[in-house]
Amino acid sequence: MVASVQKGVSMVEDLKGQETWRIFKIMSEFVEGFEELSTIGPAVSIFGSARFHRNHRYYKLAEEIATLLAKNGYTIITGGGPGIMEAANRGAANNGGGSVGLNILLPKEQKPNPFQSKSLTFKYFFARKVMFIKYALGYVCMPGGFGTLDEFFEALTLVQTHKIYPLPLILVGKEYWNDLIRWMKATMLKEETIDSGDLDLVKITDNPKEVVSIINAHRDWKLKMIKTAMKKEGIKIPKGKINGI
Repeated sequence: MVASVQKGVSMVEDLKGQETWRIFKIMSEFVEGFEELSTIGPAVSIFGSARFHRNHRYYKLAEEIATLLAKNGYTIITGGGPGIMEAANRGAANNGGGSVGLNILLPKEQKPNPFQSKSLTFKYFFARKVMFIKYALGYVCMPGGFGTLDEFFEALTLVQTHKIYPLPLILVGKEYWNDLIRWMKATMLKEETIDSGDLDLVKITDNPKEVVSIINAHRDWKLKMIKTAMKKEGIKIPKGKINGI
């Protein structure tokens, strides 16, 4: 009922000619996101279902992964809601790490969790997605639904097409994701809608320590690339961290 009412309101706005003014609303979400997140340092985006309760094994696994990442100096970015998002924010917040929630206005399921040290709220999914990607050194996808798949495949597409710098795309939960990977190999690869190398862009694991190891290796690679480029351009390399890395 609530969703139907909201759709009706949106349609009325369209009839009133409000489309142009939406540009300014969209711009404000980008501006706020850039201003608020530009100083969070190295970060990892963690995705997964909002429906897992606190005693669920995937909730506990997400919290453990976020804990290890926080102890390795990473800020955790989530969608700010319950379930896996809460678990990841909790793991970060309880272990001295930055805990960012990029909340979205939805008719159900989205209720901000209390473990966010920095909280933003978006109306538009696409603006929110930019923030997930722009400030992340890696993507960790726990078991989840359509939203999780949406975030994962969009990032995968951007990396595949070289629209963003490469970053680790990690699926956690072999039991949950294995059939998807098998389908990619048996159908997409067979029909040549993807290349075999595209599958190499995806890592799958059950081990929290392996998640951290993959992301640390990427961080070290990125830092090396930045230093090499700075040296080539004759730019003095500062001591300590470079651009939050």
